[in-house]
Amino acid sequence: VQLQASGGGLVQAGDSLRLSCAASERTFSANAMAWFRQAPGKEREFVAAMRWNSGNVGRYYSDSVKGRFTISRDNVENTVYLQMNNLKSEDTAVYYCAAVVRVRPIVSSLWSTSTYDYWGQGTLVTVSS
Repeated sequence: VQLQASGGGLVQAGDSLRLSCAASERTFSANAMAWFRQAPGKEREFVAAMRWNSGNVGRYYSDSVKGRFTISRDNVENTVYLQMNNLKSEDTAVYYCAAVVRVRPIVSSLWSTSTYDYWGQGTLVTVSS
């Protein structure tokens, strides 16, 4: 399975962008999918995740993006989105999507990069102030 992230670009502070993460296989079934980001010189950090459990969906966000970013999924297209509103210069980073397939992760593990089995190649978001 390959994950293809897209939608990045150069925007101004206050603008919006929507990132997409498409799976290469339509039968791909993940237990959780997430977005992480990595700014120059910094470690990769958690942004948002969706976790499926017995028909229920949980959405989780880092404090820095809560209220501005929304993670969602199109089940038909097997694509996960990250809607980013009111972008700030500190949101500038390469954004990566990731998926957990082999296990059903506990919520507290969603913030860790080691939880995820598959990663997309990253898409660059640059926010000018």
